[in-house]
Amino acid sequence: MKIEFVASASAAEVLAVLVSEGRVFVGMGSQLDTATSGALTRAMNASRFTGGSNSTLIVAAPTGVDAATIVLTGAGDPARFDDLALEAAAGAAYHAVKMSGARSLTIDAHGLTADQAARAAFAARLASYRFLKYRTTLKAEKTPSIETIRVVAADPKAAKKAYEDLSAVAAAVEFSRDLVSEPANILYPEEFAKRVKALEKLGLEVEILGEKELEKLGFRTLLAVGMGSVRDSYVAVMKWNGGKKGEQPIAFVGKGVCFDTGGISIKPADGMEDMKWDMGGAAAVSGLMHALAGRKARVNAIGVIGLVENMPDGAAQRPGDVVMSLSGQSVEILNTDAEGRLVLADCLWYTQERFKPKFMLDLATLTGAMIVALGLEYAGVFSNSDELANNFLAAGPKVGENAWRMPIPAAYERHIDTPIADVKNTGNGRAGGSITAALFLQRFTNGTPWAHIDIAPTAWVKDSKSPTVPDGAVGWGVRTLDRMVADSYES
Repeated sequence: MKIEFVASASAAEVLAVLVSEGRVFVGMGSQLDTATSGALTRAMNASRFTGGSNSTLIVAAPTGVDAATIVLTGAGDPARFDDLALEAAAGAAYHAVKMSGARSLTIDAHGLTADQAARAAFAARLASYRFLKYRTTLKAEKTPSIETIRVVAADPKAAKKAYEDLSAVAAAVEFSRDLVSEPANILYPEEFAKRVKALEKLGLEVEILGEKELEKLGFRTLLAVGMGSVRDSYVAVMKWNGGKKGEQPIAFVGKGVCFDTGGISIKPADGMEDMKWDMGGAAAVSGLMHALAGRKARVNAIGVIGLVENMPDGAAQRPGDVVMSLSGQSVEILNTDAEGRLVLADCLWYTQERFKPKFMLDLATLTGAMIVALGLEYAGVFSNSDELANNFLAAGPKVGENAWRMPIPAAYERHIDTPIADVKNTGNGRAGGSITAALFLQRFTNGTPWAHIDIAPTAWVKDSKSPTVPDGAVGWGVRTLDRMVADSYES
């Protein structure tokens, strides 16, 4: 999508105009209404459009203006007009005309600040995302026609400058969405590692650890997950050194199970195809590092992702096996489908031991129990640090990503105790499954401030209600983490 900032809406093919609740024009709407002899007001009065959030009204071929089509897009309650309301309005405008055949959409932001004009462009870009890489027979009329977004701003240069950081975040979200959208026969651990390695062009330092190195280091719980696959397992370490030299880094860890059959504890066939996105946590961490490097964030940050494939062949780990982790703790494997925590256990221990970070925050599509607990619109937050949890929870609402803090009571530790090893990889039955998974991970943090974000409910959406979030891969977490870093940890 080509993004431009302009001073005038002249010769606009399609022009989007914001309207607040109560049918109140924002920006040049009143001028356009006058130029069209009140056609916009008459169109609103003849419809149910009132300017409510995420609503649009198309006025075709209005006389008195150059634009062939005007889209009235709802800005909602003017008292609540914030970044998210603006994003919803710009995204809704894009969706209203994306299949129209028009090549460009012009959004009127003349009455807004430069930052808001940039935000409108950012939203339209996110709204335009579609993963069409493998659609070879899609007819032109089934493909969005909009190729250029123009935003009318009072100061186009200032808006363009304000868009720079947002453009970096948009590119990072798109990168994360692409990773999660890819099928597992294309994006297996080695290919994932290659795509992360390519981020060095942004200024990241990227180190890829293969199986020989991982075996030597002692990543045995991670390697145990991948034993049944013909694909090698990897760990990718990404470093962004944008802060002061020698300043303690912040660290992010992601679960990257590129496909999860469940292993010997095999999953039911129904819905197993969705397990290509069991690497959503690693995609979010990769997207965050992409964003930090892209906008030159003033922080030192580490991203560590464990990349494996969980398959059931004769070499696969079995229920009842005992595996020694990198931490030195032994783990009894009761269910090979509780594999993500085994990947994260070694990655968390390695991260705290090697980098001594201020905190570690992991993201993982870890448990179906999280979906049972919170539904499909909230991720679960588990943490041993109120400060870290609160910083994450404060960032989410600012970018429209929901999360809810969950308990990790010490009383539940007994559910992952076992007489044969130091810890087992599942709790006792289905009760509190997300909590016992978090407690398992906590045993590998060595007291480092830590938060675990279970994104099983939010990594993939089948019926999105947000104009800027597509059905399918969301890129969930990239924006929240980037905002958290910007608000709480940049120097």
